[in-house]
Amino acid sequence: MKICIVGQGYIGLPTAALFAKNGCEVLGVDVNEEIVDKLNQGIAHIEEPGITEAISNAVEKGHYHASLKPEEADTFIITVPTPYVKEDLSCDLSYVISACQSILPVLNKGNVVIIESTIAPMSTDEIIKPIFENEGFVIGEDLFLAHCPERVLPGQIMEELVNNNRIVGGITEECSRKAADVYRTFVEGEIIETEAKTAELSKCMENTFRDVNIALANELAKIGAEIGVNALDVIEMANKHPRVNIHSPGPGVGGHCLAIDPYFIYAKAPETAKIIKLARDTNNSMPGFVIENTGKILSKLDADAEKISVFGVAYKGNTDDARESPAFEIITGLKAAGYEIAIHDPHFDNPDYFDFDEATKDSSLVLILTDHDQFKDLDYERLSKNMKTGIIFDTKNIIKEVPDDITLINYGNLYKYNK
Repeated sequence: MKICIVGQGYIGLPTAALFAKNGCEVLGVDVNEEIVDKLNQGIAHIEEPGITEAISNAVEKGHYHASLKPEEADTFIITVPTPYVKEDLSCDLSYVISACQSILPVLNKGNVVIIESTIAPMSTDEIIKPIFENEGFVIGEDLFLAHCPERVLPGQIMEELVNNNRIVGGITEECSRKAADVYRTFVEGEIIETEAKTAELSKCMENTFRDVNIALANELAKIGAEIGVNALDVIEMANKHPRVNIHSPGPGVGGHCLAIDPYFIYAKAPETAKIIKLARDTNNSMPGFVIENTGKILSKLDADAEKISVFGVAYKGNTDDARESPAFEIITGLKAAGYEIAIHDPHFDNPDYFDFDEATKDSSLVLILTDHDQFKDLDYERLSKNMKTGIIFDTKNIIKEVPDDITLINYGNLYKYNK
């Protein structure tokens, strides 16, 4: 089976690697010429366990190659981004539409077309299906169209693509069956066949559920800081209840799923989806909360505080994924407030970022925004030697203990420093 995958990012590339590993001939299509050139050399452009070895082996064995344009294939999979439209928060399908149009010249009867990109409910039926019908294809008879959303965790993508359950939503039952057969090439989890609109809403609700629960934790952190209660202790104690699982608060919500997908539901039913919108607003307020409290902490220092060491720009620990990361809004806000910012993130090769010593030299505060393993047990001796004042504001609540000469502030004791 030959598979053409349009989009070679955090989902498209691992998916391509797994199909190639299981004997398929795979073409990876991307609009970025530099990425295509690297992939054809067996070099992965994303940080994900197992991906570099998998792509290198696939290229070496001739099971994978990359291109700027699609070619004829048995199955086409679309894995391009779907941002939201800022004016009305609806799903921006422009990349998906463009990808579907790009495969039209090489599409043949009997092909399977799968949309993996997260899209708003009814998008496959109302917008994507007509693209192919206008070319004379009869969906469910000579072209088989389905939506199969990914449901994986960065840092574990290669493993979860294989083991997680998959939802396959076809325009017709035959579309679902044909698409499900494609994924049986490597998926060991349950494959659930349904209709496209159900698969679309299921994916959006999976991420919305998590976003709403994170918002509850973030709101609790704000309440604790306001009324003088240790929010982290509250979470730990409440979670000892057998039916309670409050999430961990943080500096905001990032990634291409949780920070975006809830809007797709809200835009479809804005008068009804009020909890969804409020949760999004709450999580979007957290960068401002971090900026405000960082300023309050530093205002209490006797010496002038000019430099802040920002530890982490990735939205998720142990990855180089910075999509929709709240760190950037926080950095921008702190710069606007007049602070010098030195960014340190060991998962990024960026000339504008600094190593540990450079980032912390003469710094008044280390602001932890990402839960990388490297930040959980810092070299406090070097930190004390480098910094002007040894203060850590840990917005990810990952540091459990510090020496006496370091002041640790987190969402548990923030109320003591923000007055």
